[in-house]
Amino acid sequence: MVPKADSPPLPPPSLRFEKRAVRRGATLVAGVDEAGRGPLAGPVVVAAVILNRRRIPDGLNDSKQLSADRRAELYNEILDSATVSVVAAPTTIIAELNILHATMWAMRRAVLGLSLVPDHVLIDGNTLPKGMPCAAEAVIDGDALSLSIAAASIVAKVTRDRMCEIMHCEEPQFGFDSHKGYSAAAHFAALDAHGPGRFHRMDFAPCIEAERRRGMRAVAA
Repeated sequence: MVPKADSPPLPPPSLRFEKRAVRRGATLVAGVDEAGRGPLAGPVVVAAVILNRRRIPDGLNDSKQLSADRRAELYNEILDSATVSVVAAPTTIIAELNILHATMWAMRRAVLGLSLVPDHVLIDGNTLPKGMPCAAEAVIDGDALSLSIAAASIVAKVTRDRMCEIMHCEEPQFGFDSHKGYSAAAHFAALDAHGPGRFHRMDFAPCIEAERRRGMRAVAA
């Protein structure tokens, strides 16, 4: 359903979910989010963040609602003030587990990697990883609702974008610096021209098809 043009803007994320967890007995609450489930190339990156309640950066929001420059500024502020853990699931893990389970794998490892041990975790989405070390709560649209999840979304997005810049340096023919591995027209054109590269997810249909076409061209030659 498309919102009406005169609909008021959505309220910014808050500590509502974090405070509810504290009322129920939690002491440290972490937010968890991912970046990169949909692309055809590169890792899926997960961040877990425990905010310092005395030093919450101003302007935290769903990373998709922020400019690249603002995300970079907030990324630095989050790392300077909060407890952060980041895990990237590479294409090998994605191919082995599938993208959903690779994301769950990275989420669990990100929580386990925090230097402080949370007793409640807020996870963006509707699915929880198995084997979490503490209570966990799935929050649909959590990056737009919870400040902790919003902070995690920013860290995950900036980290993955920077990884895509490195991917671009190694395989510039694919243009990873611009489309970040997503299904852009320029990416499909590069896949058709060159076939998949070392960073492509070979269990994703467009990459499988591009490899098939490359094989057919090799046979025809």
